[in-house]
Amino acid sequence: MPAQAVSSHDQSGSKALPPLPNADKYATIVTRFAPNPDFVLHLGSIRAIILSHDYARMYKGRFLLRFDDTDPRLKKSALEYYDLIREDVRWLECQWDAEYIASDRIPVYYEYAEKVLKSGDAYICTCTPDNFRLYVNAGRACPDRSKTPEQNLIDWAKMLNGGFGEGEAVLRVKTDLSHPNPAVRDWPALRIIDPVNYPHPMVGSKYRVWPLFNFGSAIDDHLLGVSHVIRGKEHLTNAPRTEYLYKALGWEIQEYVHYGRLKTTDIKLSKSLMVKEIEEGLVDGYSDPRLPTLAALRRRGYVPNALRKIVYEMGLRPVDATLSWDNVNATNRKEIDKIAHRYSFIANPITITVSGVERTYDARLPLHPERKDLPDRIFKVVPKNGSANLLISSSDIDLLRKSKVIRLMELFNVEIKNVENNSITAAFHSQDYMKAREVKAPLVNWLPSENNMVGEVVMPDASRTKGPVETNIRQETVGSIIQMVRFGFGRIDKISAEQVTVYYAHR
Repeated sequence: MPAQAVSSHDQSGSKALPPLPNADKYATIVTRFAPNPDFVLHLGSIRAIILSHDYARMYKGRFLLRFDDTDPRLKKSALEYYDLIREDVRWLECQWDAEYIASDRIPVYYEYAEKVLKSGDAYICTCTPDNFRLYVNAGRACPDRSKTPEQNLIDWAKMLNGGFGEGEAVLRVKTDLSHPNPAVRDWPALRIIDPVNYPHPMVGSKYRVWPLFNFGSAIDDHLLGVSHVIRGKEHLTNAPRTEYLYKALGWEIQEYVHYGRLKTTDIKLSKSLMVKEIEEGLVDGYSDPRLPTLAALRRRGYVPNALRKIVYEMGLRPVDATLSWDNVNATNRKEIDKIAHRYSFIANPITITVSGVERTYDARLPLHPERKDLPDRIFKVVPKNGSANLLISSSDIDLLRKSKVIRLMELFNVEIKNVENNSITAAFHSQDYMKAREVKAPLVNWLPSENNMVGEVVMPDASRTKGPVETNIRQETVGSIIQMVRFGFGRIDKISAEQVTVYYAHR
């Protein structure tokens, strides 16, 4: 019975995903995400993960996680990345139905390598890369292409047992030497990597012949029942390569769905650059706020639903998509604004002394402006000798210089008397909010001058901004996403009775 789509909307109500091509050909829709565990995941990874997972769920199918870890020389896997990638994928709410690790499956790849050698659809090539390039660009066969299957199996055994050294022989799949794309012509499928100089973190020096991406992935896509491969159009060349291999093995090719490239305006998605910055100590690990890794986004208070909506907006279209921090932040803001409790944090505080305060005032501020079921945050202002000392941010000084009257949020209105760099004097004006509206008084965030906690905010450039934060924040826990009133959203990274550290997300 063909697979049936149950819903084309994700759980957050994002726009619909279009149907998968030829979905009715398959009893079960199976998709996969195949990361190389040589680094953590970043914003450039989310499209492949979320589309592959959500399409599998949309058709009540299966989503596979396959670690493509068969290049111990150039794309060196590391044990820590397997778990970090798993953590990233789970955080995106893309739980997989089965997991496979390519380095565990080397005997499987050897089995099918021998099959195509025996059938005459592949051969062992001993040309130098430069010489082979001359042959292939001219559409000519290299001398090894005419070897018999028996000769190729002898050379294959030499590859496996050390008769050839690294770079001296590769297994090539036979294709059309007149194919319009030279990269498709007799493409390399397996090669030798010195097991002593380049041991693998999972299997050590057990193997010396490793499949390249196009061979290992193609074999597994068939054997694991993958129906749809969803990936970027930079992989367009790989589909015709797979067609030649599948024809040799008598297999029917699956569906390939290619989406456009991701362009970024102010987000650096270069994996090599991120690795370099970490290795040189220019950033502090994978979750440094300057990086676009999922670990950093998670730490700063971005949420999976926001990233999912961005992916749904880009969809499966073959046209290129552009992503900027403004776009990511705007989408995330809409999501976390619904859940973030509000707290007052005063960055770089200065004191405002208000005279004429004749009694104690209780200011009641909402924990969330749209959640009437939540208790208010209450600040008590107790004057001494008719004056009250309050704290406001030094960033509001210019506003005070331009305004005769300001409204201290949910407290009262004050008339500004004198503005100095480190202190401000003012006089009580009125309590009624309508009075503030009449004189167009700007709203200013504030805190009592005493009994606050220490707040530290780690900014996107990794700088740290300090100031007092209200004690009501003690009810939150590590991981809580909050809004610091008039300052921005962030996620609590550490909290104690006296101090809270917040990683800043955005305004």
